[in-house]
Amino acid sequence: MTKLETEGTTVTAPAADDSSADHLVDVTAAHQESNLEEILAELDRELIGLQPVKAYVRQMAALLLVARLRDKVGLGSERPTLHMAFTGHPGTGKTTVAMRMARILHHLGYVRRGHLVVATRDDLVGQYVGHTAPKTKEIVKKALGGVLFIDEAYYLYRPENERDYGQEAIEMLLQVMENQREDLVVILAGYRDRMDTFFQYNPGFRSRIAHHISFPDYSLEELATIAERMLSQQNYAFDKDAKKAFLDYLQLRIRQPHFANARSVRNAIDRMKLRQANRLVREGGCISRNELALISESDVRQSRVFQEGSQTRPEPHAVYEGIVPHKEAP
Repeated sequence: MTKLETEGTTVTAPAADDSSADHLVDVTAAHQESNLEEILAELDRELIGLQPVKAYVRQMAALLLVARLRDKVGLGSERPTLHMAFTGHPGTGKTTVAMRMARILHHLGYVRRGHLVVATRDDLVGQYVGHTAPKTKEIVKKALGGVLFIDEAYYLYRPENERDYGQEAIEMLLQVMENQREDLVVILAGYRDRMDTFFQYNPGFRSRIAHHISFPDYSLEELATIAERMLSQQNYAFDKDAKKAFLDYLQLRIRQPHFANARSVRNAIDRMKLRQANRLVREGGCISRNELALISESDVRQSRVFQEGSQTRPEPHAVYEGIVPHKEAP
């Protein structure tokens, strides 16, 4: 090392032969060895659309990879904050993205096992004194070494009920997020407005979460593509008229209560398969392999959605406060 005098201040500069100054890091090789592209490609294939979400996941993967490279050359600092919040309507891929995030964290060495544990209020909060702590501890124990995904996290907090035990679970989770952040990543998920209110009343969560990812609703075209992909995976397909009928179905369904994006599409497909099976049995006779696979226009248009027409879609909080019963239209 060499000392330099600058306006009365001594500055230590690296010597010309200092190996750390000349050390080269092969980012390309590290990226290939991490298998990140394989995981990100799986995410692209598995989920239609969601480009902002995929872009953020890619940015996080790059951040974590570079942090590992910095550690190797002595530039390491404190561990990146990894706890996250996923916000959006149901059926927008939050759980799937959480699974892929767990794999990324595992591949880069940020968690030991890379598994995902999904929990809700019922898994964490007890119904009587002394019941909440063991339930929460058990879920945390299962999740250690991986990712704990808490869906509809705002249900943990019920200020209107003074005897509610959710606050106990919240305090335990906050402690775990701080003291065991080297061995556990927590993802809180739910509706955007409800999560914002939850964070306002529980600032400890907000201060521990650095990454907030918003999941947009799918467009009509994306929902149609999702439906065709789901059918193909089950060896079904729309015939020409059914494809058009399903677009009509979607235009009505997305304006009706309790629409849940890809989840509602999956439920609609299950009911179309039910109608197709009943139609084939009712018609009888000998049919081809192709006929066993095709969903017809009538299988789509028998849905009650066409009889009810479009209704005003209630605000998400109306469903969660129990103002509107939560059920799918057949």
